[in-house]
Amino acid sequence: MQPVINHWIVINETSIIKDGSPLLLFNVLPDATAESAYRALQCSYAKFFKMDLLCKWAWLGAEALLSGNEGIAYEGLDKTKIAVVITTSDGCIDVDKKYKATINEIASPALFVYTLPNIMLGEISIRQGFKGEQACLVNDPFDANELFFWVNDLLQSRNTDACLCGFVNATATNKEVVLFWVTKGGNGIPFTTDNINKIYNNA
Repeated sequence: MQPVINHWIVINETSIIKDGSPLLLFNVLPDATAESAYRALQCSYAKFFKMDLLCKWAWLGAEALLSGNEGIAYEGLDKTKIAVVITTSDGCIDVDKKYKATINEIASPALFVYTLPNIMLGEISIRQGFKGEQACLVNDPFDANELFFWVNDLLQSRNTDACLCGFVNATATNKEVVLFWVTKGGNGIPFTTDNINKIYNNA
């Protein structure tokens, strides 16, 4: 069975777009920060404010992608069979720099927690309750072929029913989030490298 992209989310410097339609325009906010987007989307998760920049944007992307007027995307699915595969290019470089600066005096435990890019997968999985396979891939530039390989293998051969996947990159000067909700079937567009690239390149 051909896996399909049921929903996708794109976050760039100007907006959050879901399934091709604007969900939030940053020009109506006080600023284009993750905190402003969090409040505008009316999220409620106190731990959000303790996260690093990468985790905040990954978490917001997942939150916007998986919930909405159509309900919860994974409703009725076995959460032990939901995987998360996310790629990044800069990883947690911003927090790495901040943590390195603290080492000369007192190393910050609060920053240390976020010195691995795969922490964003953990933050999403804790929030959503996902307990399936996870993979964090570091690629520069974004590689749709590798993302397709891992996700397709999980869905076709690894007892996985659905996968949250895509690309998340966030630094002090740039943010780029493209996430897909992919399942073994249902409504949507075929999960192919061409369609991944088409959505990514139009972000």
